[in-house]
Amino acid sequence: MKKKSDKKMFSGNSHNYSQVGYNDDSDDDQENDFVQRQIRQQQLQMKQQDEGLDFLSESASRLGTLSLGIHEELNSQNMMLDDMENELDKATTNLEIVTLKTKELIQKSGGKRNFMIILSMAFVVVILLFLIIYT
Repeated sequence: MKKKSDKKMFSGNSHNYSQVGYNDDSDDDQENDFVQRQIRQQQLQMKQQDEGLDFLSESASRLGTLSLGIHEELNSQNMMLDDMENELDKATTNLEIVTLKTKELIQKSGGKRNFMIILSMAFVVVILLFLIIYT
């Protein structure tokens, strides 16, 4: 109900604001100035965005170069690790062969009992040499 009365109250008011104190030429000049300012502002924003995109492009290019360098370094290190793994396998095989031959030698020389006797006699000789040198 209130809306209908508001419409009637304001419907009779008709004002022509465009003619009050304004010259049509000055309106056109102000509109042109506003449009020109907006165009310059948009051009400035586009230039700033272009500069930002150029910086981003350079950064992406540097990042791509760095990632390629890292990729090459990782490939090189993977090849070195593979070589080291192969050499470690060979060394492990050689150590197993030497261990087996040592066990066979100990068994041929009389077993662990004789080996322990020889080891303890060598230890006694080292102690005696130490005592002779420092007394």
